[in-house]
Amino acid sequence: MTDGAVLKSFIDGQWMDSSSGGRIEVDDPSTGEVIALVAEADVSDIDLAVTAAQRVFRERTLVDMHPYDRGRLLFRIADALELRADQIATTVCMDTGKAIDVAREEVGTAVRYVRYYAGLADKLEGRSIPRGANIVDYTVRSPFGVSAQIVPWNFPLELTARSLACAIATGNSVVVKSPDLAPLSGIEVARACEAAGLPAGAVNILTGYGHKAGQALIEHPDVRHIVFTGSMATGRTVLKTAAERIIPCIMELGGKSAGIVYADADIDCVIDAVRSGSFLNAGQNCNAFSRLLVDKRIADEVLERVKSCVQGLSVGPGRDNCDITPLISKRQQDGVEHACHTAVSQGARLVTGGSALRDRSGYFMAGTLFSDVEPSSHLFQTETFGPVLAVTTFDDPLMAVELANGTEQGLAAGVFTKDLDLALWTAERHWAGQVYVNGWFVGGVETPFGGVKQSGYGREKGQEALDGYVQTRNVGIKIAQPASNWAEGGKVRRDRA
Repeated sequence: MTDGAVLKSFIDGQWMDSSSGGRIEVDDPSTGEVIALVAEADVSDIDLAVTAAQRVFRERTLVDMHPYDRGRLLFRIADALELRADQIATTVCMDTGKAIDVAREEVGTAVRYVRYYAGLADKLEGRSIPRGANIVDYTVRSPFGVSAQIVPWNFPLELTARSLACAIATGNSVVVKSPDLAPLSGIEVARACEAAGLPAGAVNILTGYGHKAGQALIEHPDVRHIVFTGSMATGRTVLKTAAERIIPCIMELGGKSAGIVYADADIDCVIDAVRSGSFLNAGQNCNAFSRLLVDKRIADEVLERVKSCVQGLSVGPGRDNCDITPLISKRQQDGVEHACHTAVSQGARLVTGGSALRDRSGYFMAGTLFSDVEPSSHLFQTETFGPVLAVTTFDDPLMAVELANGTEQGLAAGVFTKDLDLALWTAERHWAGQVYVNGWFVGGVETPFGGVKQSGYGREKGQEALDGYVQTRNVGIKIAQPASNWAEGGKVRRDRA
């Protein structure tokens, strides 16, 4: 339980209370009990933060810094996070409800992101363009200015670290709006930035509600770049504002990812992928394995194996390292349960689960499996963001690919087969930002991540992510021809070696 102390925003190198005195109560999803009070940032606080970030950019504090030194700043942030890894993991577990081991992995991944981009800070180069004897022409990859970053609640620590590191590595200054449902991770990142000695105003981290603080941030005239991860509905609102202001965005808007299981697939491999891909973090993953497409010839066997897997998963608090941990909030719990009821009404067959677990405190949902899910149904088409897996069968590879691509989302996809030719054929035709073969979450810090279609655009992770944080400028220099007697007049020393 909270001791009554208010956790403040990090603005211009200082810890500041909300100018309005507003508070956000943070609860533990596994119990519903309030564990912290956080200052609720309002429009005035956002203005202070953006003004500080704009000052840093205008004074070229990061831009003129040697890229190697920007990298050193990031290395120090990573060291500060790693130094308190155990405490931060406990905070993440309580803040989001996820399993403590998953929280520890999140801290480790956040550290890796920061170190990865620290190492790339001095390797972002322009190019020379040959244009003949009278022109020297080159490109410069320059930062945008103030990068506004709106972070989701499912993996707030690593996603804050990921985008913040890219921005600093490329010379942008940053204002992060942490999620009101899980704000404590952002405070931990701010503490690491403070410990690392970042210039005041280079990184500002605040917590507020999307319709107030988030909207004020993306509307601020000094914000020149937006990074958003979240729902398609909120993403559309962000994009409308960005379009009015004509500023670039990196948008990661979730998915409805499908894995195709061919008749020759290793079923044990499929079950492992389901266990992690569909139910890790209670299925609250943008690239969750949410649609299982199975060859009719093995559908009964696969369904029984998956059913046994789901029914064998433990449900409980993250501190106990349970397989299915709580959803982030009661609203999320109600939404997932409603999606299950809708699925039944639209003809899907409930194999197991389907209901919220209301016989305990916290926001728990039973691991849920549906079969006979029609392509036109809500469950097939719409992201549930919960521990729910939908099974649909297919007759042949062409039908499988058509089903997989049959939604407006395209974040991730999977294929399970022992046939390399078939795996490559399918991967080529999966219309998704990343394709996993014989596993799930196969990507890493070093691999580009992002969506196609309504799952968004731009890439995070990997070297490609840096491209979204810079703009290419061109410099062309016209050189005058020397006078005809220039060399004869002794102005050039010939090589006498």
